[in-house]
Amino acid sequence: MTPATDTRDWTADVVQLLAGSHHDPHQVLGPHPGDDVTVVRAFHPDALGVSVAHPGGVVPMREVGPSGLFEATVPVKQLAGYRLRFRTASAEWEAEDPYRFLPTLGELDLHLIGEGTHKELWRRLGARVIEHQGVRGTAFAVWAPNARGVHLVSDANHWDARTWPMRSLGTSGVWEMFVPAIGAGTRYKYQVTRVNGNQVLKADPLARSAERPPATASIVDESHYVWNDADWMQQRSSWRAVPSPLSVYEVHLGSWRRGEDNAVLGYRELARRLAEHCAVTGFSHVELLPVMEHPFGGSWGYQVTGYFSPTARFGTPDDFRFFVDHLHQHGIGVILDWVPAHFPKDDWALARFDGTPLYEHADPRRGEHPDWGTYVFNYGRNEVHNFLVANARYWSEEFHVDGLRVDAVASMLYLDYSRRPGEWLPNRYGGRENLEAITLLRDVNEQLQRDYPGVMTIAEESTAWPGVSRPVVAGGLGFTFKWNMGWMHDTLDYMTQDPVFRRYQHQKLTFGLWYAWSENFVLPLSHDEVVHMKGSLLRKMAGDAWQQFANLRALFAWMWAHPGKKLLFMGGEFAQPSEWSHQSSLPWELLSQPEHSGVLRLVEDLGARYRDTPALFELDDRAQGFQWIDAGNADQNVIAFVRYDAHGHPGVACIANFSPVVHHDFRIGLPLPGRWNEVLNTDSSLYGGSGQGNLGAVETEDVRWHTFPQSTRMTLPPLAVVWLSPASGADTRPIA
Repeated sequence: MTPATDTRDWTADVVQLLAGSHHDPHQVLGPHPGDDVTVVRAFHPDALGVSVAHPGGVVPMREVGPSGLFEATVPVKQLAGYRLRFRTASAEWEAEDPYRFLPTLGELDLHLIGEGTHKELWRRLGARVIEHQGVRGTAFAVWAPNARGVHLVSDANHWDARTWPMRSLGTSGVWEMFVPAIGAGTRYKYQVTRVNGNQVLKADPLARSAERPPATASIVDESHYVWNDADWMQQRSSWRAVPSPLSVYEVHLGSWRRGEDNAVLGYRELARRLAEHCAVTGFSHVELLPVMEHPFGGSWGYQVTGYFSPTARFGTPDDFRFFVDHLHQHGIGVILDWVPAHFPKDDWALARFDGTPLYEHADPRRGEHPDWGTYVFNYGRNEVHNFLVANARYWSEEFHVDGLRVDAVASMLYLDYSRRPGEWLPNRYGGRENLEAITLLRDVNEQLQRDYPGVMTIAEESTAWPGVSRPVVAGGLGFTFKWNMGWMHDTLDYMTQDPVFRRYQHQKLTFGLWYAWSENFVLPLSHDEVVHMKGSLLRKMAGDAWQQFANLRALFAWMWAHPGKKLLFMGGEFAQPSEWSHQSSLPWELLSQPEHSGVLRLVEDLGARYRDTPALFELDDRAQGFQWIDAGNADQNVIAFVRYDAHGHPGVACIANFSPVVHHDFRIGLPLPGRWNEVLNTDSSLYGGSGQGNLGAVETEDVRWHTFPQSTRMTLPPLAVVWLSPASGADTRPIA
């Protein structure tokens, strides 16, 4: 029997199409070739008439089922191309038939998706503008294995959820459809019919662009950006082989700077201004609070709904490419905060995507986060693992980002994180370690480091989990760096103490050196320390206004000399006095006041010294790069150490006086004889200090002190840090 004589009852199919539960609409709709003819079927519930327009003429279609199913027999064996003409009571239009196209995903793609190993998932799922069977259009594909049906709704079909049912590709759980003539800029969503028959409009989990919040539709995107950062990318590829300074400027794009009337600036304008600021202040990288799309600005980006979409608040995906490219061309790297630990419960996003726990774990003891009211990813599911690994690769591949700072790693590692007994499930061995999350983190780190040389991963991890920044082959998690939360808490606790009482807290400055080489550390003064009523860095400092500025300057010089890479949240570099608010710009007008501009000048000088002094960064992760001069002078609040470069040469002696008392003729042992230049003094009048110092240099004497055969007498300014470096031409041979 040929299709031309098919007398099938289509009622059941139409009912399924209308109910949104048809798994294979292409078997009903579109062209169906027979011996000498082709039967074409089309569906539109409101159609009064439909015709097939093909190269040989126009063939009217007849209604063959209830509620809008039409059929025509076209006397052509192979109907290469045709268009459908629809007529309703209010409109007429002509369009390509999306049901005449073969699937855009192959068996290998589906196998890799099911296996959880598709490295370029975003190039198969989501919305892709492609040419398919000689026709340009957009391929849509979404993973929803437990859905009864999925319909594509968009600008192109006037958001009519009845008209474009997608097909299910076997047992893969993927629903797919190619729509001709749809291009970039088209807004869309998926109407998912759940097992219980309820229907919900969902944003695309792999959408590359989204509407600006509070709107929530996904947007078809096609990049036309031409990169100009080849020199940076080539240089970056050798970054791990050559020790380099790393100083990170943490930025929330929406509140760093704003325009007139508090208007948010776009990616392109922000790129130009940030590049200028970082060039002056000496930061090597910017780290952006999450730029992945998120509905609530007050979450600062940490409740992500669009993992593959740069937020539309600041422009298009190509605008963000320009942002990264522009910073690269000015020698500045870009790190993104990445949030694989949890996601929000918004019904239009990932949550219960196909009506079942899909991306999240089904058991709330593993699938819900008690602190944040969010869902936790089901790391043990192949497709979810793939989603997250591919997402990490996506930002490296498509946007050339130089690193990911992974948020809330501790909450991923421990099954009992923030849970009381009985509120968590142990792993298969009875332990509290989240084995599936560990596998994910190791996979992400290994793939990024292998396939994107120079890309770093940084863990925000606040526990004593061993080997966070050690290679996977050595039993570690494989991160490049780990935030040193212990250093941050201890140091800030010390700096909040009145100097009278600091002698009792002296160990808070020395304890960190007991474990400083156990990980590759970043010293973070991050956004978390200047929100939620914690006050600004300046206001955390002890004392009156003058002392607070002096303490802050001393803190920065102590931090830049201390082993570990550096991270400072925006506003700290000019001593912002108020707590950070995401709703307004930083108070840049304060730079007209000398005490604030003085702190900024100090940060600029710290950045320059750090960049140009190998001893401050070459051996950050090894004890050979550090030596105490005096770690025990708690009574005078004085502490001193020296940093060495990779050749064993002393580069900087850091002497800190955390008391408000000037110490004259203070004797300090030094590892080399001769002249030592005072290369930095936070009490300099240039920075807003009192101007106490050492007239630019000191000379050693043959007086043994602090285990060294020579020493010097110097002035230690109040609440200040002094850096000394061997003078040019001095004997800088390695210390035995």
